[in-house]
Amino acid sequence: MTAMGTRPFFSVITACYNSAATLPDALASVQNQNGATTEHLIVDGGSTDGSLDVAAKVLPGEQIVSEPDDGIYDAMNKGIGRARGEVVAILNADDFYADADVLEDVQDVFSDKEVDVCYGDLCYVDYEDTDKVVRYWKSGEYKREKMYWGWMPPHPTFFVRKSVYERYGVFKLDMGSAADYELMLRFLVRHRLNARYIPKVLVKMRTGGVSNSTVGNRLKANHNDRKAWGVNGLKPYPWTLFLKPVRKIPQWWSRP
Repeated sequence: MTAMGTRPFFSVITACYNSAATLPDALASVQNQNGATTEHLIVDGGSTDGSLDVAAKVLPGEQIVSEPDDGIYDAMNKGIGRARGEVVAILNADDFYADADVLEDVQDVFSDKEVDVCYGDLCYVDYEDTDKVVRYWKSGEYKREKMYWGWMPPHPTFFVRKSVYERYGVFKLDMGSAADYELMLRFLVRHRLNARYIPKVLVKMRTGGVSNSTVGNRLKANHNDRKAWGVNGLKPYPWTLFLKPVRKIPQWWSRP
């Protein structure tokens, strides 16, 4: 979507592994964006299902890398390292932008040079019928203290200046499923970066995440969430990590 000799405003990073069934939607949603200059980087973990062929039909070879990795956050880190854009977006292979104006809306927010990160709302949709909303995550306006009450923005809608990653670091691979939560704690609570909320659905995400799929996974996620506070020298309230999953319950009946 942009000449390789010019710096794009956005670098959209898509980590994928055997995602041939859903990758076309992610690719199309980036290709169809209005206005904003964008490079789309595919970081593949060694797919064998034709994912690379799907990507190669749309993107030049220099925007596709395929090699073994240590999981999705390692792939995201590789993408961040390769990104040339001023702002980095993470769009998973099962996800897609909600409409053609998403990146233009985000670019308008980042025209304020004081903004370090921004985020919006998220819809979880049925894997097969992506018009069917399963859950709706309405984020709300940002206040730092809300994270002590179990609040967090949805990571698929989290846009970050490349300079922020360069200054404060990328995803910590030893955090497991809480790597995105730890990163947001580091940026928003520890370093008090300036965040802006866009009050609209930015991303639609197919259901099927693993962190909450069983009681055991939820307990492991809770352990990693607590660890995320500790590695940043922060102390949550006694109820913070209890409220974090509880706050998600209304998402099941709320709708945009």
